[in-house]
Amino acid sequence: MDLRQALQAADIYRAAAADALAARLAERQIDREQRAAHGFAWVATTVAALGAVLDWCQAGQGSNPLDAKIATLAFAEGIGQLVGGLPMGQNEIFRPADLGIGAAARTLADLCGDLLNVDHAALRAEVTAALAGGDWPSETLHDADLDAIRDQFRRFTDAEILPHAHGWHLANALIPDETVRAMADLGAFGVCIPEAFGGLGLSKLVMCIVTEELSRGWIGAGSLGTRSEIAGELIAMGGTDAQKADWLPRIASGEVLPTAVFTEPDVGSDLGSLQTRARRNDDGAWIIDGAKTWITHAARSDLMTLLARTLPAAKGYGGLSMLLVPKPRGTEANPFPADGMTGSEIEVLGYRGMREYALQFDTMTAPADALLGGEEGQGFKQLMRTFEGARIQTAARAVGVARRALELGLDYALSRKQFGQAIVTFPRVADKLAMSLVDFITARELSYAAARAKDSGKRCDIEAGMAKLLAARAAWSNADASLQIHGGNGYALEYEISRVLCDARILNIFEGAAEIQAQVIARGLIERRN
Repeated sequence: MDLRQALQAADIYRAAAADALAARLAERQIDREQRAAHGFAWVATTVAALGAVLDWCQAGQGSNPLDAKIATLAFAEGIGQLVGGLPMGQNEIFRPADLGIGAAARTLADLCGDLLNVDHAALRAEVTAALAGGDWPSETLHDADLDAIRDQFRRFTDAEILPHAHGWHLANALIPDETVRAMADLGAFGVCIPEAFGGLGLSKLVMCIVTEELSRGWIGAGSLGTRSEIAGELIAMGGTDAQKADWLPRIASGEVLPTAVFTEPDVGSDLGSLQTRARRNDDGAWIIDGAKTWITHAARSDLMTLLARTLPAAKGYGGLSMLLVPKPRGTEANPFPADGMTGSEIEVLGYRGMREYALQFDTMTAPADALLGGEEGQGFKQLMRTFEGARIQTAARAVGVARRALELGLDYALSRKQFGQAIVTFPRVADKLAMSLVDFITARELSYAAARAKDSGKRCDIEAGMAKLLAARAAWSNADASLQIHGGNGYALEYEISRVLCDARILNIFEGAAEIQAQVIARGLIERRN
């Protein structure tokens, strides 16, 4: 059986899982069937990822022999997990019996026996030996412009981010202003903003490439663009002509650094329960009262995209509106100089460089024209339209982190000598490196597939959720494996992998936790069947 046939067999299994879940949901709510539903989401994500890897491998037409080896390992592991157990978390394994599809799993195992019944140890060793010799799987996107963009941002990251990132992390320092300006000069904050408003007007695929390369250097650098991506898309899709003309050119140039102000204490993902209020005063200006938390880059930002309840009589999402709230940029001495606004830093393990804050608003004033699009009650819908792009970008951040973890593990394994030889020659170390490479490629290609779906103009909340779900797992597993390769040194703060591990952990939480992604995927796929 070749890999295309294996993919077809896996897709039949996915369809059997969908049928089994649909039958359960005909009798019970999805919240009562979370394990089954989320397991199905992982099944569907795994099959989609195998499809993306196969497309990547075949696009290279055999020009790089390493590609076929990676694809084979990806299929052997992916199908092995489908029939044996998919890790939804460190101690949560979804097995076919959980959805009553044991017979379908046995059929899949029989059809793919030539993949599952072969010891792939030699293949893993060959892949690691190729890495150790300086080889790397195909990276080309078969487009000279896209490849040039990757090269430009990789060179920038190597020169301006990687040499300093760990020091910035240990000092809990903000990414320096001069680095932010250099990123702005490269267009990092205006990738998807239309050219008419000073942006580059490029695709989500380009956004993925840029984010991936910057995040390889430090997730904080890659994440700076996330706030501009969210704010730019909110304004471009929902703003008035005046709002677009005012804000988009300044966001694209880096003159204005935005921050997303959505989450509230004790609310989390339940945005319909937000309590921050905004009301008009006699002059038409907006008066804001309430509290927000986990607000990234709040002090140094110039613009808040703030979700507040402006229609208190409307229940749930219907009472929410999006406000564009300008604020003075803070300093180290006075991080929140705006009247009616205070904040306190939330100290975190990783994901530094912008800092996290809890904010309080006590009659803070926003201009009369702050209402996005001039429409009340549309805030949740406006925000939802940005989730696809934000989650694809988060997947790209995870891909960059996954790659850096692999690079660090490989470098250490080549230089560390034990028992008279480099530890890269030890099978358990080589296995970790080979499978980290497989997971990185799989996550990367699924993220690119989601970006292409977004660029095609179709709804892609499921594809975005799959990319984010899988890439976050890859970032964490790669970081964990790399730290294990480092041994005790990996636990020392002086080693970069200690930072990468902390940075990787947040990816399974923000922009929708893994459980939220799985819920979105399962619900969406079942609805598509009906």
